[in-house]
Amino acid sequence: MNQIRKSPIQSIGYRFVEPEHLPPGRDEYHIRYRQNPRNGYRRLKAHEIEALVRNNNSSDDWNRVLVSEAFDPGLVRNCKFFGLVRIGRLEPWYREFHNLRMPVGLYDSTIISCDFGDNIVVDNVNYLSHFIIGDDAMIVNVNELSTTGTSKFGNGILKEGEPESSRIWMEVCNENGGRSILPFQGMLPGDAYLWARHRDDEALMERLKGFTEERFDGRRGYYGEVGARTVIKNCKIVKDVRIGTDAYLKGANKIKNVTIESSSEAMSQVGEGCELVNGVIGLGCRVFYGVKAVRFVMASHSQLKYGARLINSYLGNNATISCCEVLNSLIFPFHEQHHNNSFLCAALVMGQSNMAAGATIGSNHNSRANDGELIAGRGFWPGLCVSLKHNSRFATFNIVAKGNYDHELDIPLPFSLVSQDLRRDQLQVMPAYWFLYNLYGLCRNQWKYSRRDQRIEKTQHLENSFLAPDSVNEMMDALPLIERAVGRAQLLKSSDKRAKDPEACRETGRIMLLNDDTAVDALEVVAEGFENGRRRTVLLKVRKAYKAYRSMIRLYALGNLFRTLLAVRPKDFPSAMAAIPFNKVREPWLNVGGQLIPEKEFTRLRQRIGSGLIRDWNGVHAFYGRQALAYSAQRLRHAMACLMELDGVSKRKVDANVLRSWAAQMSETHAWIREGILQSRTKDYANPFRKMAYGSQKEMEKVMGSLKENAFVTDFLSELEALDRKVAASVKAWTRS
Repeated sequence: MNQIRKSPIQSIGYRFVEPEHLPPGRDEYHIRYRQNPRNGYRRLKAHEIEALVRNNNSSDDWNRVLVSEAFDPGLVRNCKFFGLVRIGRLEPWYREFHNLRMPVGLYDSTIISCDFGDNIVVDNVNYLSHFIIGDDAMIVNVNELSTTGTSKFGNGILKEGEPESSRIWMEVCNENGGRSILPFQGMLPGDAYLWARHRDDEALMERLKGFTEERFDGRRGYYGEVGARTVIKNCKIVKDVRIGTDAYLKGANKIKNVTIESSSEAMSQVGEGCELVNGVIGLGCRVFYGVKAVRFVMASHSQLKYGARLINSYLGNNATISCCEVLNSLIFPFHEQHHNNSFLCAALVMGQSNMAAGATIGSNHNSRANDGELIAGRGFWPGLCVSLKHNSRFATFNIVAKGNYDHELDIPLPFSLVSQDLRRDQLQVMPAYWFLYNLYGLCRNQWKYSRRDQRIEKTQHLENSFLAPDSVNEMMDALPLIERAVGRAQLLKSSDKRAKDPEACRETGRIMLLNDDTAVDALEVVAEGFENGRRRTVLLKVRKAYKAYRSMIRLYALGNLFRTLLAVRPKDFPSAMAAIPFNKVREPWLNVGGQLIPEKEFTRLRQRIGSGLIRDWNGVHAFYGRQALAYSAQRLRHAMACLMELDGVSKRKVDANVLRSWAAQMSETHAWIREGILQSRTKDYANPFRKMAYGSQKEMEKVMGSLKENAFVTDFLSELEALDRKVAASVKAWTRS
């Protein structure tokens, strides 16, 4: 049965914190006074009390209603006051926001132990309890706006005396809770990654839990907050919530145990029909139209819309989820998912990703247990009606073509198209697909991510280029894999016994591929270990893909090299050589929440946390900041190591002719990219099946936009051409004898 207690009417508004949880010599308001240190309140005068009573107001004790000097009792009507209530300036104005015009004051509301800033609007709030309302806020037509003494505002902490079972965990990456993390205000994508991985490092896990506990005050008695200029209208239940300034909440059904960060520079909004429980919403977020979110973190400038469901998940910065369902996932920045019938569950998705309609990425819908996981590198793009089986893993920038994939996949080749030939019963992988057939889409995404990063605090440096240490390392590792597969196919075709020798296969394939031997095109190149099934995995277009990989690795290295030299501005060739780090060892890198970090640095971070040298989350965030500052130099060292490994070049072999040759190679690759971008986009204008929807060329350009006026095409191609001109002129000056 429901336990409904009864207490004396005089106790309403008091005992917010039970006496046993109060520090010695403190009352239940001591934290409230710290949250709102404003002074200058006074008691009501006799004529003001009379005016308030005439206006149908009541209080359990008028001496507990304190006001500022500029207080107009005529602006308080039909209200019931309980406990200590403090009211700022009330002046005869009206406030207007989005055509909502309301007079300043308190009207038709039940108010229990609250503080109000200057010239606020509170109208028809059925139950307003233990909140601090900022200046110029508007709260209209709200059923309940209340706070409990043990509120944690969405953070995964405990208050004094609470059992461990009361703690809110966020079960990311795995449905069985084996990678659970504690949500907290200010959690960055890198924090979530650091915590969700390395579960065998018990010292690290305990320290991260301690960091979160120590970040917040465990004492009871914190009031909810509504920041200055925040507007809340037509909402039902807003409970245990802390809201920043300039937020806008309209028509929400329920918001409970949530922090909503908002500011004048990055305003957050929650719209109609939303139900949000146990979470954190970052700066500049948008949550609209029937969204359901439970145990979640939304990093800054992310969006949930149109009935989306986000449960036990972390959503990275500048990401958008509409309509669909996302469960138990850790999602890095720049994720897009817009379709009502797409489903994402138990996944680590490393950003710049896009989930198409009908894509089903789930764990136990096609497995025996609920402990499966999927890991996808940057640029993951499962296409229409794709169904994947856990466990699966994908390299960076993999696109998966339509179909049901009944077996686990492990695709190590980046920029690949993964598809099925059902007639031949084959899994097919086309390496370097994006380079060969859709440079427009690849380069446009890089261009748009850089321009859509709305973050104000860029503690973590987000890498938006598709040529970066993570993807280039994968391409470097892909080259010997392709060489072995091609060599094995050739040796099997010629019945050569060396087909069982991996090194002989690699050497044979390497010679054929470096010579651009067209005989490779006639081979059926089979890869091993890509699928946990009996059918063959066939690699397509391997000769072109191998060449494209090498060209792009070289472009990555030379682009970093020449951009550095242009910044350093050496006077001559020896000065230029002195600025180049000729590293021989290519290091592994990790994608840590969208920030690329050398693996050895990340390992050092874990060790420093475990040993106590890093003592809190601020120390972790400072590490991200230092890595962001060091990134350009680290990336250059990695780029040169890749170039040394790819071409076998050493410092003593680099002379003026080599530098001129490098500049020419970069310009040649840029020309190939420019041509690829224009070709892949021109198809959309020349394809008769695309044109048939329009009555004329002019109409098509009005609808689609003119290719000549495409902002990306003009900007991106101009940047490449400008870089080539600067490099050519500079190299000429540096190598002048």
